[in-house]
Amino acid sequence: MTTDDISPDSDWQRDDESYELDRKLVTAILYAVDVQDRDKLIELMEPLHAADIADLLEQINAHDRARLIRLYDKEFDGDILSELDDSVREEVINVLHPHVLAEAVRDLESDDVVDLVEDLEEPQQEQILDALEDADRVAVEQALNYPENSAGRLMQREVVMAPEHWTVGHAIDYMRGTDDLPEQFYHVVLVDPRMRPIGNVALGKLMGAKREVVLTDIAEEEFQTIPVDQDEEDVAYAFNQYHLISAPVVDADGRLVGVITIDDAMIVLDEEHEEDILRLAGVSDESSLSDSVAATSRRRLPWLAVNMCAAICASLVISQFEETIAELVALAILMPIVASMGGNAGTQSLTVAVRALATKDLTASNVWRVIRREVTVGMLNGLCFAIVLGVVGMAWFASPMLGVVIGTALIINMVVAGLAGTAVPVILDRMGVDPALASGTFVTTTTDVMGFFTFLGLASVVLL
Repeated sequence: MTTDDISPDSDWQRDDESYELDRKLVTAILYAVDVQDRDKLIELMEPLHAADIADLLEQINAHDRARLIRLYDKEFDGDILSELDDSVREEVINVLHPHVLAEAVRDLESDDVVDLVEDLEEPQQEQILDALEDADRVAVEQALNYPENSAGRLMQREVVMAPEHWTVGHAIDYMRGTDDLPEQFYHVVLVDPRMRPIGNVALGKLMGAKREVVLTDIAEEEFQTIPVDQDEEDVAYAFNQYHLISAPVVDADGRLVGVITIDDAMIVLDEEHEEDILRLAGVSDESSLSDSVAATSRRRLPWLAVNMCAAICASLVISQFEETIAELVALAILMPIVASMGGNAGTQSLTVAVRALATKDLTASNVWRVIRREVTVGMLNGLCFAIVLGVVGMAWFASPMLGVVIGTALIINMVVAGLAGTAVPVILDRMGVDPALASGTFVTTTTDVMGFFTFLGLASVVLL
C-alpha cells in the first residue's frame, strides 16, 4: 500500500464509536515518514484534532516519533503539546526546532503555557518562556509563583471584564473593538472600582439583551469566586458541585487575577479519578504506557515490596497453626477461599469509600451510618456464601463440622472486610494521608490475617 491509496477524508479514518485512530491511517502516516513525503504527511494529518495527533505521537516508538516531528516541522501546533502526556511532552520539546516551538507556544492561552512548562526542567522552561512576548512571559512567570496544584496555576490571566455601570451596548462595543480577547470565554466578569468581581454575565444573555440594559440587571444569580491559593482538586469539586462554566479567581484582597473555565476544571477532575484508580492498584500516578521498562519497574517495585511484607505477616499467622494444618490437610485447600473472599469484599468497600471521600459525600456526619451499612452488607453476603461453602465442605470432605468452621470463618472475615474497607480510608484521610495511596495494603493485610487466624483458630478448637 502507498500513501496515494488513501484519502484523509476516508470513512475509515476514525471509528465513530471508539474514537480510536484507524490502524490504516497510522500505517499511512508512518509510510509517509519513511519515504520523507512531507506533503502527504501534512495531507493525512491536517484533518486530525490536536488530541488525535497527540495520541498518535504517544502510540508510536521514540524513533518514529522524532522522524515524524522533524518532517512535520512548522505545521506542529501548540495545542498538540497541551494534549501530550507529560512523559512524552518533554521528549517532543527536545526534538522540535526552536523556531517551531516558539511559534507553537505563542498561540496558547496562559494557563496552557503554565501547564506546559511547570513540569519541565529549567533549560526547557527558559526555552519556552523566551519564545513568549514580554507580557505573556510575565503572566506565566507570575502564575508559576503560585503553589503547585493551586487555582493560581490552573487559571488563565486573559479575562473579559467590565465595570459594573456598563450597559450591554458598552460591553459589545468593547469586545468588537479589542484585538486581545481570549480564544474561548463564557462570561463577562463584572468588577467594582477596586477590581473586585461582583458578578458574571453569560454571553447568551448579553447577546439577547437590548443595548441600553445595564449589565448588573442580567448578571447570573449564582456567583462563585475561587481563592487563588485554593487546591485545584477543590476547584474541580466546586465546578462539578455547583455546575459552573467559568469562575473568577481572586487574590487575598478579593481582587480579580484570572479566570478558570470548565475545560480546565474537568481535566483536573479526570486526573484525580485516574490518580485514585492507579493508587488503589499500587501503581504510581505518573505511570504511562510510554514509560520505559526500567522506569515502570522502578515505580512499581516499592509497592510490591510493601505487599510482600504484608504477605509475610499473613504467612506468620499460618505458621502458628502448622500442627493443625498437618493433621487436617483439607484446611490448606480451603484457606485461600476465606482469604480471597475477604480480600474481594474489602476491595469493594474500599473503592466505594475512597470515591465517596474524593467527592466529599463521606463526611463526619454520615461515616458511622456508612460503616454500619458496609458491615451489615458483609454479614449478609457472608451468610449467603457461608451456606454454599458449608455444603461444599461437608460434601467434599465428608465433615459437617468442617463446613461449619469455614462458613463461620467466612462470615467473620466478610464483616471485618466491610469494616476495614470503610474505616481504614476514613482514618487515613483524617491523618492527612491519601486514602487511595495506602488503604489497599492495609485492607488486604487485615482480611488475609483475620481470615487465616479465624479459620485456622476455629479449626484448632472445633476439629482437633
